[in-house]
Amino acid sequence: MIKWAIIFAIAAVVLGVLGFGGLAGASMGIAKVLFVAALIVAVIFLVLGVTAAKKIM
Repeated sequence: MIKWAIIFAIAAVVLGVLGFGGLAGASMGIAKVLFVAALIVAVIFLVLGVTAAKKIM
């Protein structure tokens, strides 16, 4: 998911430089959503990993 966020962010920068403002804004919006979603998933897995480790020990 982070990979796609980076791809969309790079696409937004390139589109912004070339003058495609609408497409650049849309690409950056998608990149932000994907990045936040990846952070939420990472935090959930971190919490699940910590709780599982406490139950094992």
